[in-house]
Amino acid sequence: MPTDHIRYDVLAREALRGVLRQVLKDAAENGLPGEHHFYITFLSKADGVKISPRLLAQYPEEMTVILQHQFWDMQVTEDRFEVGLSFGGVSEKLVVPFNSIKSFFDPSVQFGLQFEPSDQAAAAGGLIDPQTPGAPAPAAVEPVSERAPGDGAEVVRLDRFRKK
Repeated sequence: MPTDHIRYDVLAREALRGVLRQVLKDAAENGLPGEHHFYITFLSKADGVKISPRLLAQYPEEMTVILQHQFWDMQVTEDRFEVGLSFGGVSEKLVVPFNSIKSFFDPSVQFGLQFEPSDQAAAAGGLIDPQTPGAPAPAAVEPVSERAPGDGAEVVRLDRFRKK
């Protein structure tokens, strides 16, 4: 099997994280239009993630947040987003690096993205050691187009297009 020196998997993952970054940036600047809202799942212990000890105790591996009606002070930078949310009536500020995000889903339009965490985030989260011989190569990203139950769901895996 030829070696992919270009690393298309990494390029695709970063391009799709750019989609996520832009969507969050627009939401931070203009609010959420129409019925749009977001489910974002991330690794709780990945490098750069900042959540309270209380939330980390509740969600030691991964956490899903919903950005819909009540979020505030969202800031989006090149490598992360920060947002204020309420958990059980307690206000919290979260810092979530994009490379810690496992999935993004907007149920209002049935659009989602699934990411394999970057090597660095996965290693920090205890998932893989990228230096381990035989560790799986980061296969990257799955754009997901989901439909209502009964309509079937379509998951497009970028690996399907790689030569094996």
